[in-house]
Amino acid sequence: MRDTKESRLLLVLLIAIAFALITVDIRGGEDSPVDGARQAAASVFGPIENGVSSAVDPVGNAVSAIRDSGDRHDRLAALETQNAALKAKLGSDERGRSRLKQFDKMLGLAGAGQYGIKGAQVIAIGAAQGFSWTVTIDVGAADGIKRDMTVLNGDGLVGRVTTVGPNSATVLLANDPDFTVGTRMEAGDELGFASGQGGRPLRVELLNGKAEVKKGDRLVTFGSQADKPFVPGVPVGVVSRVDPSGGDLTRILDVTPFVSFTKLDIVGVVVQAPQKDPRDTVLPDKPKPKPTPTVTVTATPSAGAGLDGQSPDGQSPDGQTAPDGRTEPNEQTEPNEQ
Repeated sequence: MRDTKESRLLLVLLIAIAFALITVDIRGGEDSPVDGARQAAASVFGPIENGVSSAVDPVGNAVSAIRDSGDRHDRLAALETQNAALKAKLGSDERGRSRLKQFDKMLGLAGAGQYGIKGAQVIAIGAAQGFSWTVTIDVGAADGIKRDMTVLNGDGLVGRVTTVGPNSATVLLANDPDFTVGTRMEAGDELGFASGQGGRPLRVELLNGKAEVKKGDRLVTFGSQADKPFVPGVPVGVVSRVDPSGGDLTRILDVTPFVSFTKLDIVGVVVQAPQKDPRDTVLPDKPKPKPTPTVTVTATPSAGAGLDGQSPDGQSPDGQTAPDGRTEPNEQTEPNEQ
């Protein structure tokens, strides 16, 4: 339609009629005079609207999905980041709890032996000197650490300080082949020297070749002059094997150390020795042996049989007669032929 004066007048007239109909429809309510026309139009155009809607809805949904996909991706990425942070936090908390447990155990050992210690953390394995069994700790001269100080943890003897830097130090571990420490047997007080053997148990050479030693006996450090490099009473390990060849000048033992040298984390450097030798009082209580269950088996004779397996009337279950007059199995005999 061309834009003319007549067409504009017609448009205004149509709009005015539309508003008039709307007004009449609203005021009429359920009795609206145009209700019949509205129902007729709905019956005609309803199916067309449904068809158009069913055709257009998938397109609209696809467009909406494309529009919202970016938001969902961002939310997913945010959730993944939160999960990763939570896992890291949980892992950190677990690590913190483990270290706190180690530190508490070390403080308990230090308190029992009256050792003044400086706590430290293992930050590296191996040292520049080329030792095969060493660790580096995060305390040094600035923390009062000196060469030839005893190093321990909550389980027992870790080693001794060999070199000291301003903020770190190198510890020679007790299982290193170059490591030697004087030992004292629990209760018996037999003296000896323990040497490292790498990944194998410590080798302890007792000075008394006839010493009474058994598997399960425990050892502590004997101590050094002026408490360097070793303070007395630090738990060393448990006897796992006694060399059967006794009677020589010395006696050889295999000793499993209390400390796991491949799991070192929190350690303590003894910066102040105890005023009195704690001897073996630092050793933990021995675990109580578990009772061994015993099983008693009672033989029950079968019904109707005596203790010797015979029936009360002297007959065995199969009807046999023993040489003493009891019934023997009857042999079947065939009748004589007449």
